[in-house]
Amino acid sequence: MQLTSDEEKALKGEYGQALATAYRILLAIGEATEAKKLVPINWAHVSGVNYNTIGDSGVEFLEQLSKDGKVAVKTTINPMGFDPVKINSLKLSKEFVAKQNRIVSAYECMGVTRSFTCIPYEVFDMPSKGTDVSFAESNAAIYANSVTGLRTNKESGLSALASSLTGKAPYSELRIEELRKPDKCVRVNYELYNELDYGLLGYFAGKVSSNSIALSGIDVLSKSNAKALSAALGTSGSCGMFTLGEAAETIEFGREEARKVKDELHTAEKGDIITNMVQGKKFRKRCLIFCARKSYESARKLGFAETIEKAGGEILCDCCTCLTPLIDRNEVDGVITNSIKGAYYLNSSNKVGVCLKSLKDIVKEECE
Repeated sequence: MQLTSDEEKALKGEYGQALATAYRILLAIGEATEAKKLVPINWAHVSGVNYNTIGDSGVEFLEQLSKDGKVAVKTTINPMGFDPVKINSLKLSKEFVAKQNRIVSAYECMGVTRSFTCIPYEVFDMPSKGTDVSFAESNAAIYANSVTGLRTNKESGLSALASSLTGKAPYSELRIEELRKPDKCVRVNYELYNELDYGLLGYFAGKVSSNSIALSGIDVLSKSNAKALSAALGTSGSCGMFTLGEAAETIEFGREEARKVKDELHTAEKGDIITNMVQGKKFRKRCLIFCARKSYESARKLGFAETIEKAGGEILCDCCTCLTPLIDRNEVDGVITNSIKGAYYLNSSNKVGVCLKSLKDIVKEECE
């Protein structure tokens, strides 16, 4: 991969060790993906914020990097492990809280925006179509490529962080127009009714293609269904983009395929926690609603948050369902959710059973 003279100097450490480390990361990725050069980006979204995700070695790496590392472009970050505003009401170990705070402090030293969300496209204005960004959160990367027309590879937390410090990314894979064309198509041959159905489709399609997948049989895709599709697509494989249309090789997706996906993730017949935002009536069970703080603030102004809290809902910001220490196997046997991505991580990481239902069914069956 060819570097400019300025990039070569940075790689050699002439502009500090953090920048040298970042360029070494990008050079390794570029060579692995056969990139010929680096291209500028104007936004990076970094994962690897939750202590449960990166552990002690991650904490130490970020603290070392933050000694002289500063972001070169707008940089937002994924959720952390708890809501800092409600920390006193949460059952968390002092060790977890301390190490989580060290992670946040390191990112702050580098100049990131305290976004703590995995859906930055909901919180921030999107750049114009065709703009290069570097998104590590798989849901955000797929949504950016597929719905908003931005260009990003399905980055790792490390590569997105390196891009945030340099303002550059390797010109490879989904940044190249030719490689954004789908090589396979999943044909939907039954009606999809809700976000859960689209999540099941996404999880299935993510195992079919490693790059870009076409989906046929879908005429209109709402924002909520696109979010569910993107999150699930990014959970089951390395696919980083979907389009609506056809491709040369076609694979059928019907009720039987959907059932098999649900059987894989649906591991409980009931749940003790419902992880979705609902309103009205009264929750029969404990209900945790995870959302971006900006969304919460908007809901508070509109009166929605008060309605939910009066119904017994607990609204938590800056953290999320996935890899959270707030859902403990010792206290919770099962969770009801409509999130395919949430189901995957709750099963695999939290080791709790998951009952999959659509949002409509959750409201209907779990509220009175």
